[in-house]
Amino acid sequence: MTTVRPFAASDLFHFNNVNMDHWTETYSNGFYLNYLAQWPDMMLTACAAHSGKMMGYVLGKTEGRAPKGRASAEELTLHGHVTAVTVAPEFRRLGVAQMLMDFFELVSERVYEAYFVDLFVRPSNAKAIEMYEKRGYSVYRRVHAYYRGGSPDMMEDGLDMRKPLPRDVQRQTVRKNGHRVVVRPECAYLHGT
Repeated sequence: MTTVRPFAASDLFHFNNVNMDHWTETYSNGFYLNYLAQWPDMMLTACAAHSGKMMGYVLGKTEGRAPKGRASAEELTLHGHVTAVTVAPEFRRLGVAQMLMDFFELVSERVYEAYFVDLFVRPSNAKAIEMYEKRGYSVYRRVHAYYRGGSPDMMEDGLDMRKPLPRDVQRQTVRKNGHRVVVRPECAYLHGT
């Protein structure tokens, strides 16, 4: 059985079993605390009910702004951004990541009235891509050399995947053939590119 609760600062002392995975991006404590201070409602922790051991978490934020009046696709920028969703290897294939993503998408849609949710994933992480595609995400663009490896010559592109939310009635925030759209890392956060 799984219990969920808001992410707490004390979780930073208990998430090594989750963050020691090679697919997980780990940040500084200050980074997590900054998110916790600004977007506490977009962070959730899943724990094993019998032991209290952390199973996984989702960490995210909102970005962009709501348009005024009629808006073009470039102006539909208000969105939820999943910075990290991760599950400890021993708790995978139990639906924990699905539950965390359900939560994040619901908060993005109902609390922030976002147009879409986006996230970045390594092209080599086939299991995660498969999960996201089943949830309705598609590749919006490929960001060249987005992920750094252990050395400067170990770089991997990042896939910017998006899922439109009900507010985007005309599905203006997604595109077909996003694999063909390649941008530089410094352009990754510019909307409409």
